[in-house]
Amino acid sequence: MYALLFPGGGQVYNGRYAKAVMIVGLEVLAYWRFSVNSDSYRNYDDGFALPRHRYLEKRNKYAWWVGFIYIYGLLDAVVDAHLQSFDAIMSEDLEKPPPEKEKQD
Repeated sequence: MYALLFPGGGQVYNGRYAKAVMIVGLEVLAYWRFSVNSDSYRNYDDGFALPRHRYLEKRNKYAWWVGFIYIYGLLDAVVDAHLQSFDAIMSEDLEKPPPEKEKQD
């Protein structure tokens, strides 16, 4: 449930530190761009490079990115945790008979 607490938490729990750093970095970047465009929209001045409505559009786009990155991190952590034992299961010998249970009289 670490993935629900903060972005990248599930990856840290699963031991995927590089993915955790990537997700946290992308989340911070998207939130930072959201804040910059939100401030530009609220404090618009005629000297800005873009029309005012473009800052609103960019702010909304980065708000969506914040949500997408969070959901991606959550889903990635769940799938990674589910498939953690995949290599061990696939390397088992399928030809080997199962161990016999001892009969008790």
